[in-house]
Amino acid sequence: MRSAELIELWRGGQRESLHRGDAVICDTKGVVEAWGRPDRIVFPRSSCKMIQALPLIESGAADAAGLTDRQLALACASHSGARIHVDAVDQWLRGLDLGEPDLRCGCHMPRDTDENRRLTCGDESPCQLHNNCSGKHAGFLTLNRHLQGGPEYVEPDHPVQTAVKAAFEEVTGEVSPGYGIDGCSAPNWSCSLAGLGRAMAAFADPGQDRRGQAMRRLVDAMRTQPEMVAGEGRACTILMRAMGGRVAAKTGAEAVFVAILPDQGLGVALKIRDGGTRAAEAAITALLVHLGVLADNDPAVGRFLTDPIRNWRGIVTGEMRTSPGFPA
Repeated sequence: MRSAELIELWRGGQRESLHRGDAVICDTKGVVEAWGRPDRIVFPRSSCKMIQALPLIESGAADAAGLTDRQLALACASHSGARIHVDAVDQWLRGLDLGEPDLRCGCHMPRDTDENRRLTCGDESPCQLHNNCSGKHAGFLTLNRHLQGGPEYVEPDHPVQTAVKAAFEEVTGEVSPGYGIDGCSAPNWSCSLAGLGRAMAAFADPGQDRRGQAMRRLVDAMRTQPEMVAGEGRACTILMRAMGGRVAAKTGAEAVFVAILPDQGLGVALKIRDGGTRAAEAAITALLVHLGVLADNDPAVGRFLTDPIRNWRGIVTGEMRTSPGFPA
């Protein structure tokens, strides 16, 4: 079974580009709706950060460190490296008597325009606090201090990462076939798209046990602190704000996107085969409209899916469309 045709770009009355992909909507019992191959093995990349943060809470490390919802949202974030993100991670580490050198995520220029301009104009280099994964890594360091592990917490056999792997396999309901090293140097375990969707459904409809309470805290942190999860102008933040905090949404590199719908007890997961971000953002938008949590006339829908495409002179040149049959 091939991946499904999901998103198209039209110009001059002709289909210019096509994005194929796979998508699932799940409840805690399994797949409710699917397009393409639910059994496709994927790397969730940053879309699974809320799973990676589960041991942080379940171990008691988050409470021992007195973490706030803002910090828990950062633990699930792929942030833009704005001052609100950089300062928050810096303060978090200082509270642990740690600092930027203790991170193992590496440096890159921030996506945030203002911070990028400040560094460029000041001839400054970015530090690891600017890394979009620095919040996740601050969470790893918090867990590591609690577990009294060694400093190389990104090694696959480190206690931090073995705890993450165990949580990942438990919530996806699968034994992972393996891992790849993510952009931030941490291992990223693979699973089927259906497994990722089931995991998101578990976060949407958690139990009352310790894990369920941890899931609820992370989802609530994401929904109430959308600016910390991504940043201004980013799809995750824009979509969560548009839905009034009813849904948690999270992107991952190479065109993975997930959503957690607590009111409906549903989880969504999708992967665009060519890795195109524009298609992933359009596809998740279409699915959120399909599920009734995002109004089809909301400006966010226009931004990521339905607004006409214009050239540099403002002339309409084309449009993005969902392929026939997606969503049903």
